[in-house]
Amino acid sequence: MRSRILLIYTGGTIGMNRNPQTGALEPFDFEHLLLNVPELKQFDIQIDTYQFNPPIDSSDMSPAMWTDLSHCIADHYDLYDGFVVLHGTDTMAYTASALSYMLENLTKPVVITGSQLPIDQLRTDGKENLITAVEIAAAKDEKGHAMVPEVGIYFGGHLLRGNRTTKQSAEEFNAFESFNYPHLVEAGVNITYHRDRILKPDFSKPMVPHFRLDNNVIIFSLFPGIREDLIRHIIHTPNLKAIVMRTFGSGNAPQKTWLLKALREGTRNGKVIVNISQCMQGAVEMSRYDCGWHLQEAGVISGRDSTVEGAVTKLMFLQSHYPDDPETVRKFMSQSLRGEISV
Repeated sequence: MRSRILLIYTGGTIGMNRNPQTGALEPFDFEHLLLNVPELKQFDIQIDTYQFNPPIDSSDMSPAMWTDLSHCIADHYDLYDGFVVLHGTDTMAYTASALSYMLENLTKPVVITGSQLPIDQLRTDGKENLITAVEIAAAKDEKGHAMVPEVGIYFGGHLLRGNRTTKQSAEEFNAFESFNYPHLVEAGVNITYHRDRILKPDFSKPMVPHFRLDNNVIIFSLFPGIREDLIRHIIHTPNLKAIVMRTFGSGNAPQKTWLLKALREGTRNGKVIVNISQCMQGAVEMSRYDCGWHLQEAGVISGRDSTVEGAVTKLMFLQSHYPDDPETVRKFMSQSLRGEISV
């Protein structure tokens, strides 16, 4: 029995063409996109399509759209062997991270891909990305289980864990990287699946979809000279529940009395403050230096080797499930829910 794949089009560069009047890229009809990839018909795979209407620029992606995507996958889950989501690159890593939390015990692939150049351009990277994403989404092991039962981003010859991925380039075809976790799949002449790196769900249990997110969270980066009044304004923002604080190196911050006092006030008032390094690679180790140790004393928790995208969407997910319980949110932020951090 041949595999069935649902191809979900949200928008993005892969499905755009250039407006002759303005020169700007604009979405066009999804069927036109498929006409540019006749190679898909060579697969012994049934490919059905679903289009978000209207398709959006990924800069307009939102938690509401993530909920729609989660509903779409959940509603069609029993009908298909895998899902391929076409998405703009700018917020692709946020969407991949959010879906990884929202689709609990995922037993089928959700492969998110797109392109740096539109599908109808001669040098497009979209064809290879789409074709290989479909092949990976349809792949099964000797037991008939999905080879990659998790949310991943396929781009530039690699499948990466979605909640470990960051966009690294606006110019290169190899636009994404997973700096703190190795690639799940390498696609060259052959497709190599690194099975020891891939999540192993309980195939005897159903997938559990979640549809709630609480976006009362903010991200800010420390820098030399950051002002006290701005920090206090952020920490005392009405209804704010959590902060992703991007620090220096292995989780360090200025040893300013006012900064530590402000952070302590925030955590005592129930705000969850997560320490994420500004470095692309490596992990937060707050016990390594004295300034990091003082952050711990102020109630700041380590985000370990999480990406910013992984941390902020995880907070949205946890806050929606434990709305008045910051201690439980803190506890789960230190645990790996979907392989998003190393523990």
